[in-house]
Amino acid sequence: MSLDSILARIDADQPAALDRLCDLLRIPSISTDPAHAGDVRRAAEWLRDDLAGMGFAAELHDTPGHPMVVGHMDGPGPHVLFYGHYDVQPVDPLSLWDRGPFDPQLQETPRGRVIRARGAADDKGQLMTFLEACRATLAETGALPCKVTVFLEGEEESGSPSLVPYLRERGDALKADLALICDTGLFSESVPAIVTQLRGLLGEEITITGPRIDLHSGMYGGIAMNPIRVLTKILAGLHDETGRVQVPGFYDGVEELSPELAAQWAGLGFDEGAFLGEVGLSRPAGEEGRTGLEMLWSRPTAEVNGITGGYTGAGFKTVLPAQATAKVSFRLVAGQDPMRLRDSFRAWVEAQLPPDCSVAFAPHGAAPASRMDISHPAFEVARQALSAEWPGEAAFIGGGGSIPVAGYFKEILGMDSLLAGFGKDDDAIHSPNEKYDLSSFHHGTRAWARILTGIAAG
Repeated sequence: MSLDSILARIDADQPAALDRLCDLLRIPSISTDPAHAGDVRRAAEWLRDDLAGMGFAAELHDTPGHPMVVGHMDGPGPHVLFYGHYDVQPVDPLSLWDRGPFDPQLQETPRGRVIRARGAADDKGQLMTFLEACRATLAETGALPCKVTVFLEGEEESGSPSLVPYLRERGDALKADLALICDTGLFSESVPAIVTQLRGLLGEEITITGPRIDLHSGMYGGIAMNPIRVLTKILAGLHDETGRVQVPGFYDGVEELSPELAAQWAGLGFDEGAFLGEVGLSRPAGEEGRTGLEMLWSRPTAEVNGITGGYTGAGFKTVLPAQATAKVSFRLVAGQDPMRLRDSFRAWVEAQLPPDCSVAFAPHGAAPASRMDISHPAFEVARQALSAEWPGEAAFIGGGGSIPVAGYFKEILGMDSLLAGFGKDDDAIHSPNEKYDLSSFHHGTRAWARILTGIAAG
């Protein structure tokens, strides 16, 4: 049987594939809510049974939290590990949904047909594209073209507390030549993408303490040090006038973008003004001399995410607060060590404290960036496969956010990840009325069939 027959099977089976997706979407697998623990398990069991029905050796593996779903099927070619997550975000505020979040519906929109439900795009619709590609391939050929392991997590939307322990304890059974992750999106409506670098994340909460109690500003203003004054001076010094971060050693290990990727990104025609205009802004605020895509994908950042101190209620209160707090996050790129940067940032803050002030730090996560080795032949196979399914040529792009599992696969299992997803910017993931385009579901399924066939062919 040829690839053409597999693609034809996918086309013919779209109604049944959508029925299966709707069945999965009806399960309210909200991992962060203990009241839905039974539903999360029910979704895991649904997926285990679906894999088993295709011929996978499928099991549930219990964890201290929600179960992992693992399925294995042997094949003649290289070994690939597919990762997805079957848990979903909470649905609040429920009043903003046009329909029940777990009552999936096909809708016609000005830009095409969509399926609307919680988890449609993040990540049930995406993971089902891969399962449907396997189903069609098995139906047409009786076997998969390469060895495939499917690994589905039930805690991604609640911080993945069981993931790292699971990988350390049972990761040997998951090791493969390459991991495939479908939790990203298209670059634009007509241009697919493979994410080859993801920024890491470092979070720090800093609390400056001055006087032992809040003080009356009329009695103590001018003579007493105000922690808000100390804090805002420190935060104002995070960047210089060109947008560069001033924490010592912050750029150690940061590499320049390769000419090949720079040319690809330039060819994407990214419109900085239009991108910022959608949120009411007009000018890039990152490092001078960098393109918008560099600022988003390949350069590290420092951002203040929240500030509290003193009286913030209704009306006015003339007080010098005893404490002031800020939450600061850093998006990191390959070559940066998050733990070393944490130490450097803390030392930099402490060096700026005046007499009578102290500082306390609270860590909020530290994950390194991920950069994939695109010389692996599967990356070009995947790029060609995606290009065959969408009007525009697929590009290797960066990701401004963080997908920690890709870093864990590299660190713990020693394998790179190929991140190809089919979501769109308007899918409203984590928001009311989440949707997934039927074109993404259909062409995404076809693309995975092409990728598997191409990887097997070498």
